[in-house]
Amino acid sequence: MNSAVNASQEPKMAPSGTNPPLWLLAELTYRCPLHCAFCYNPVDFATKTRELSTADWLRVLREGRAMGAVQCGFSGGEPLLRDDLEELVAEARQLGYYTNLITSGIGLTAERAARLRAAGLDHIQLSFQDSTREINDLITNTRTYERKHEVAKIIKANGWPMVINVVIHRLNIEHIGRIIEMAHELGAEYIELANTQYYSWAYVNRDQLLPTRQQLIDAEAETDRWRAKLGDQMRIFFVTPDYHEAKPKKCMNGWGNVFLTITPDGTALPCHTAAMLPGLSFPNVHDMPLREIWFESDGFNRYRGTGWMKEPCRSCADKEKDLGGCRCQAYLIAGDPDATDPVCSKSPHHPKVLAAVTLAENRASGCSTLGQAVPHQPLIYRGPKESLRISRG
Repeated sequence: MNSAVNASQEPKMAPSGTNPPLWLLAELTYRCPLHCAFCYNPVDFATKTRELSTADWLRVLREGRAMGAVQCGFSGGEPLLRDDLEELVAEARQLGYYTNLITSGIGLTAERAARLRAAGLDHIQLSFQDSTREINDLITNTRTYERKHEVAKIIKANGWPMVINVVIHRLNIEHIGRIIEMAHELGAEYIELANTQYYSWAYVNRDQLLPTRQQLIDAEAETDRWRAKLGDQMRIFFVTPDYHEAKPKKCMNGWGNVFLTITPDGTALPCHTAAMLPGLSFPNVHDMPLREIWFESDGFNRYRGTGWMKEPCRSCADKEKDLGGCRCQAYLIAGDPDATDPVCSKSPHHPKVLAAVTLAENRASGCSTLGQAVPHQPLIYRGPKESLRISRG
């Protein structure tokens, strides 16, 4: 793929009016007991084994709070694999962050939950893969279904808000009513039905995961039925899918606008997949303080605002609404991170998105448009061996 990004261009300062980040996402580790086929961790994660020390993370938390960040999410991989998680949570709470643990739940025992509660953890977002054991175990390549239900009970017993996240794709989208019912039975106050975004491992498995348009229509209608049935008992958020839409979403609520992600090795990113983009240099917290990273680094300033845009974005009436869409999606599909997000119907690369949707329709029916059988392709699971194989080409 060719990139339009010029790595030698002059450094850019943040546009006037750029605010400090509100969200600090601390990706503590890429280690994880699950092997989800849609994982957003980088496909080459196995080549990145270095992790920040406890002292490094404590400094990052302090610098982020001094800048004005008010929410801190601890994620991974699986953040529970870090033995210092309680210490980091306690420091974040003492600094005044609202703290959120984003977890598969694997490793959250009653004893550890008590320690995290004592440390001041405010919130846990628990991931589920499906309402059935079969799909949960298939998509994660593990046997964790019962354990997740046990963890849900531990969360409720500690008085945390029950927030459930379920990534939606072709293998579970027809279970969406049962997924919502399961969340309600577990006592969830909120469920996020996150239609898969196709980058990282989900992009590798896109042909196996992308649902049909009719499946999405039916799923949204079923979601609306449950909203009407449950009313205020549980909030249900249905994340708009990308490939089946004609308009792109604003990337991370604006590149370098709200979210600051720190990867396990200390690389700072405006979104958790931005490291894939060619021609960009993202600084490390070992080499530069967070304030300088946020306001002065080339990586964070490259796609701020609208000045970087080319046609058709540049003259589009919606450019301030969507800010050109997702840069990673533009790179993966168009081969150019400067391009209009190909999800947009105005993009010259939009036919590639339509072709992917057509392939999904054909896979669902088992036949191509020419009546030929579509061969089955197995899922490629997130794991060190596959990561090394893919990264080496």
